[in-house]
Amino acid sequence: MPEVALARRGRDVRLTVAALAAPDDLADDVVARVEARLTGLRAAELPLLDPAPSGRFRIASVAPPEHYEAAVERAVERIRAGAFEKIVLAREVAVHAPAPHDAAAVFGVLRAGFSSCFVYCAGRGDGAFVGASPELLVRREGLRASTVALAGSTRRSADPAVDAHLGEQLMGSAKDREEQDIVTRRIARALRPLSVWVTAPDEPEIIRVANIQHLATPIRAQLTHPRSVVELAGLLHPTPAVGGEPHAVATPQIPAFEGLDRGWYAGPVGWTDANDDGEFCVALRCALLRGTEARLFAGVGVVRDSEPAAELTETEVKLGALLPVLSG
Repeated sequence: MPEVALARRGRDVRLTVAALAAPDDLADDVVARVEARLTGLRAAELPLLDPAPSGRFRIASVAPPEHYEAAVERAVERIRAGAFEKIVLAREVAVHAPAPHDAAAVFGVLRAGFSSCFVYCAGRGDGAFVGASPELLVRREGLRASTVALAGSTRRSADPAVDAHLGEQLMGSAKDREEQDIVTRRIARALRPLSVWVTAPDEPEIIRVANIQHLATPIRAQLTHPRSVVELAGLLHPTPAVGGEPHAVATPQIPAFEGLDRGWYAGPVGWTDANDDGEFCVALRCALLRGTEARLFAGVGVVRDSEPAAELTETEVKLGALLPVLSG
């Protein structure tokens, strides 16, 4: 829970301050701490990213690409053997810069370049977690809940005809449609016991962001009783878009396949208000910045028809959201 959260949705901007209260704290003391925290805030323009940094950048996969392809191959073997239906495997890339990464400047670039995404920056200690996610985990407005099943990806093209063709190929891909269906079914199944009705279109749609396009199925539900957006996020997370299916079987096996610590990658990031409304996205297209080091994460959904080389290429496309921003 952040001490200070600033959230903007369209023209609606909200500042929320939270304080940890112990059982023996006095109300006046808690209020004084909140006021002191607010006093330390200041208004300022986001800094600009240095367009021509001096020094050399070093980029390296934390594990060799061959390790990732082998992990995908092993996962496909397990899926075909009937162990599970789907598993999401991520890889990690480190960018070492000649000067400390400026989280505020990176956030500004992402906000300008990915206006249709959930752009976020969360700071803790000497680290900052930044990203531009296309994936809504859940939004609650009163008794209405909405989410998006997002799975299946392909690259963009500057040529509109090629871009449209790539989207058509994605819509016609049996592998990507299977991956998408798994996510949609699980989300709808999780919401039904809490809802009067749950609705989703029969066919997914294409959503396009700056460097990638996805299959997406919007899902809406009318809740039977008020449930907080935090409770709903906990119920849905992790969806098969970042975990696996069946969840209880596939998701616990992810660390052994990946061989990395995901940290905040693929976790819920969002906000809530005093009415328990709010929205959370899934922390994708992200990087953890600490000093001169940035650690980037990207994952793909592996199903029975996945090809290791193609899945590695898909991670490169997803890493392309932040890699150019962080590597000069």
